[in-house]
Amino acid sequence: MPEPSAPTAARRVTVVGIGADGWAGLTEAARSVVLDAPVVVGSRRQLALLPDVEGQERRAWPSPFSLDPVDGDRSTVVLASGDPFVSGVATSLLPRHGEVLDVVPAVSSIALARARMLWPAETVGVVSTVGRSLQPLVRELAPGRRLLVLTSGPGTPADLAALLVAHGYGASTLTVLGDLGAATESRIDATAATWDAGSHDVPPLHVVAIVCDGPASGSWVAGLPDDAYEHDGQLTKRDLRAAALARLAPQPGQRLWDLGAGAGSVGIEWLRAHPTCHADAVERDPARADRIARNADALGVPRLDVHRGDALDVAARLPGPHAVFVGGGATAPGLLDLCRDRLRPGGRLVVHGVTLETEQVLAGAYAEHGGELTRHAVETAAPIGTFTGWTPARAVTQWSWTKEHRS
Repeated sequence: MPEPSAPTAARRVTVVGIGADGWAGLTEAARSVVLDAPVVVGSRRQLALLPDVEGQERRAWPSPFSLDPVDGDRSTVVLASGDPFVSGVATSLLPRHGEVLDVVPAVSSIALARARMLWPAETVGVVSTVGRSLQPLVRELAPGRRLLVLTSGPGTPADLAALLVAHGYGASTLTVLGDLGAATESRIDATAATWDAGSHDVPPLHVVAIVCDGPASGSWVAGLPDDAYEHDGQLTKRDLRAAALARLAPQPGQRLWDLGAGAGSVGIEWLRAHPTCHADAVERDPARADRIARNADALGVPRLDVHRGDALDVAARLPGPHAVFVGGGATAPGLLDLCRDRLRPGGRLVVHGVTLETEQVLAGAYAEHGGELTRHAVETAAPIGTFTGWTPARAVTQWSWTKEHRS
């Protein structure tokens, strides 16, 4: 792979990946980039790995972390662990310094971990907990699934073990791979249920490999069981939720507005469809808004943005969506017009109504704008004395509409 030469007179920011083997593991080209740089930024541990260079300024990352040490008018080398674009600093630098950015990657810890475990890339999920919550791991849990977890420090394996046990995955195997690629490389094997933090010396640099062993308790397909959610009755029920999300059509990187979010189920399942999806849940009731946040955390998507307030007022300030779900409040004057106006080209709008007044609004919208108007009536078998009969739920009218692409 070609690597950039040393910075020229024009200012550049060059991110150089460095492994646990330190200076010895760098290529000659990467070493030249580091040695010729007027400024080098990195962690104190990384900076200590470098040979002395007369006149070179070295800056350690501050605590709390910020990108300020990279600012300035001189070319700068930034040291990163392994592949700088695998949960690394290059991703953070890109929006701020993208026009002057070069990247020299080393072998990532994920690639080294797959090699040690003999796991082909297509059989492995990767979760980063670096500077983030552990909860996204919940979305990934499935019987037999292989996961590699990028960690934040020596205490992470114990926290992972506790999370796995809490979700019925205590039999899962944890393999902690420390200092990958270095002479001090280590390996610890245990199950989540038997992990004893006091008996393991976990190095700061490590990756945790997990073989999941537990129940099939979730799905990336829309329609989680209703009891997966904490709610007060304001919940888009399972069958209707699946119908709505089928029409909302989650796509990687796209944003959903969930207006009148109730328990947050539609926004949560939109996020569970793909880790790059975004969602804004808007809920007027403060108790329900707090409940939405708890549901999102419990179901592995803590990145759901919860907004408290009136849907019309809040939505006017949100980034433009690719899809909008209105679970309640469709009769508010101007709300559906705002949703249609703010939708991006090709965006999808789905609205539910259970009252005659809302049904009239949706029928009018269908007559004026087209789309699809359907009525959903779900019946569930339930005991009637010693027999079984059908218990109908309240019928829901659903209007769905897609905005035209620009020519």
